[in-house]
This record gives sequence, structure tokens and C-alpha cells, in this order.
Amino acid sequence: MSSAATGSTTLEPIVMKDRHFFGANSGNPFFIRGVDYQPGGSADFKKGQDPLSDIDSCSRDIYLFQQLGINTIRVYSVDPALDHDACMTLMASAGIYLVLDVNTPLLEQHLNNKEPWTTYTENYLQHVFSVIEVFSGYTNTLAFLAGNEVVFDKVSAKTSPNYLKAVVRDMKAYITEQVSRIIPVGYSNADDLKFRISLAKYLECGEIGYIDFFGVNSYQWCGHNTFVGSGYDKLVEDYTDYSLPVFFTEFGCNESPPRLWEEIGSLYNANMTNVFSGGLVYEYSQETNNYGLVDISKTGQAKTMKDYTSLAQAYKKAGTDIPLPSGHTAPTRPSTCPAEDDKIFDNITANLTLPFTFGTDMIKNGLGGKVTRGKFLSDLSTRATKYAIVMDGQTVSNKEVKDTYKLDYTPLKAGGHGQNTGGGVGAGAPTTGSGKKSTASAVAGPRAVMYLGSLGAVALAFGLFL
Repeated sequence: MSSAATGSTTLEPIVMKDRHFFGANSGNPFFIRGVDYQPGGSADFKKGQDPLSDIDSCSRDIYLFQQLGINTIRVYSVDPALDHDACMTLMASAGIYLVLDVNTPLLEQHLNNKEPWTTYTENYLQHVFSVIEVFSGYTNTLAFLAGNEVVFDKVSAKTSPNYLKAVVRDMKAYITEQVSRIIPVGYSNADDLKFRISLAKYLECGEIGYIDFFGVNSYQWCGHNTFVGSGYDKLVEDYTDYSLPVFFTEFGCNESPPRLWEEIGSLYNANMTNVFSGGLVYEYSQETNNYGLVDISKTGQAKTMKDYTSLAQAYKKAGTDIPLPSGHTAPTRPSTCPAEDDKIFDNITANLTLPFTFGTDMIKNGLGGKVTRGKFLSDLSTRATKYAIVMDGQTVSNKEVKDTYKLDYTPLKAGGHGQNTGGGVGAGAPTTGSGKKSTASAVAGPRAVMYLGSLGAVALAFGLFL
């Protein structure tokens, strides 16, 4: 079947204001309700394939995304050399947005969080900028993640923070100079009490290299629990004065199966929505760690599991029109960082001196056609997968993805948006619009790298890639 997206409402970009996300045109609050999506597992990622490049796999899973009732997915690794137009078009027509990590476990595509200077290189930044360049062309690209669980122990807490801040700086500088709309850049944090507040505060402050949102990977609500019993009340308390959007980039404890998803009721309730902007369940596909919602066979068949069905029910009960709570607050982001030895930075080395970027030429002149910016397809040939789908034991006969949104096929304007959102000019010690030097200065330093991933054992195997 060949068709353009024909829904009644045009899909709008999502923007940030204060500590929440909103529809750019409607002004309606946008709360993330989604899943983490990397079939095959992040650790097994290979060049030449990724979850958003095969339309039959995409259409199978987008159909199930719609039945689940989600509006966002997170993808951990992509190959920017591949064609993602069909999958991103189908996702957009289904009203599904993307939060995308810019790293992979492959060589020169992530940072070694123990020795980041060994991997922070021009080739690394070329990969990061390539991901941004390709996916900036899609309206439903909601945000980029500069890293996932980079800081997770004493060594990484000492060596990685300023390199992470430098990568955020570089990404923002590239977007400022080469992308004509602002796309948020954030970080996904291990929910370790030692770094829960200190790293969030470090990445929030200053004029250069500050994040736009903070993601939390949290597995603390297990089985039958409550807002207080799970410690969610403490999470809210810890981020109550945080100026940026916060959401779960991973959640869903599996220690007491089947998962009950009682946390959904709290997450989209007024006791959390002043501080949290929703979350992403870990994870869509069943892998060896047993967190899956859907079992995908070697033949491509997708079969929903009990956790999928109960999650769909929980999302439906929570509703889709989540209002901001009355009296919601909007703390001011600190444009100046505290002293490096301030108690707020306990357990991390809050080095406010950032390494020089190796991306100056790419930031200024672009990538010279090394990758092709993505675009929506007005004539999409596939809306129904060739693979079998089994839901609650029944084989689905009509597998066509429902067309719920119209799309704007106008290409993104050439050039950057020109606003300094924390990247400056990306080189040396960038200046702000006022001409003042950043409180996080840049000095010559060793070359470095870091990559990020999730769930400790897997992360350790890759020097923290996930």
C-alpha cells in the first residue's frame, strides 16, 4: 500500500519551556510515555544495521507501539550511514517521537569513561555529529542523549564529568551552527545515590556545556509498592529545585515478575508531574536480561508478553491528557557554577575546565556531505509488516499502522538556528552572546572518549557503553 500521512492533525515538534516539554504549536504539555527500543540488545549492535533502518521490522513494532499507547521510544545505537526515512516517517505518522543516544559500542563511536582522553577524538565527534545531522531532519526527533551511565563508580566520577560536559558543548555548538531548529541535548544517569544530585547539578550549571534535560535510570519500584515505599517521594524531593526537565530514561524493576506497573499511576499523577516529565520503560524486546515486553523470534514474529498487556492497561488508566499540576514551579537554571570543591558536587570531580573540541571545522562548516540529512517520505510504500504479530495469543490479521497525524514534508532550512544554547562556538573557551567567557573554560588537554549504556554488567563489559 502506498500513501502519504493523512491524519487530521499535523505532527508538531516538541519544545522545552522551563522544566517541562510542550507541543511547539499547540502549547499543550507533553509527558513522555514510552519504551526503550533496541531489538537484539545494545551490546550486539553492528555496523550496517539498526532498529530504524528496516521498514518491515519497524512497521511490525510501530503497530505494537500504537496498541501499547505510547508516544516516544528511546534508541541506544544507530548507524548514520543507513537510510532511516521510511521508519521515521511511519513513526511520525503514528505520533511517535524519538529520544536518541548518539553513541554506539563500536570503535571510535563512544567514550571510554575510565580514560576519556583516549577516545575524545575528531573521529568520535564526526560520528556524533553525523547522528545529529541525519536525525535533525525529522520533526519527531525529540532529543539527543550525549551519554548513558557514563559516571557509575569512583574512577569514572573522577575522570569523566568534564569530558561529558564537553561532548554536550560540542553537540550544542553543532546544532547551533548547522541545524535550524533547537533540539534538546541531555544525559541519562545511573540512579546511584552517590551521583543522583551532584552530577545533575554539575551538568545543569554554567554558560557552556549545560544539558537541557536530565534522564534517570531507575529500577527502585519493585512489585506491589507505593509512592513512599518505593522511594519515589525521595526522587521527587531530590529534584524539586532542579530547573530542567527530568524523566525516567529507563524504569521497570523485574525482580518480582510479572511486573504490575503500579508506578505508572504515580508517574503521571500530580505528586510527580511538577518535577518529572514521564518515562521510558526498559525494554521493548525480550533479551537475555528478561526485561522484555515483546518476544521476537528468529523468523521475525513478534509475540506480546504478559508485561506488555499489563503495561498497556496501566498507560490507558493513566490517560493521555496529563495536565501540569496547579502551582507548578519553574526554578531558574544557575548560569554560574558553584566552586569545584562545593559540597553540592560530593563524590564527583566537578572540573569546570573543559578540553578543547576536536570538532571546530565540522561545527563551522558541516560534514561536507559525508551523511545525508533525513527527510519524511510523502509516498510511503509499507504500512503493514510482512512478519506475523501475535497479541494475547491471537494472530493479528490487519497489521497496518494507523495513520493518526499529517506530516510537514518541507525540508529543514539550511544553516543553524544561531542561538547560543550552551555550545558557544564550540572551540577554545567559547563566549556567550554577551561576550563573557564561560565559567566552564576550555583548555588544551589529552584526547579522550566515552560511551554509555545501561544495566551494570553489560555496561562494564564495554567500559560503560550502554
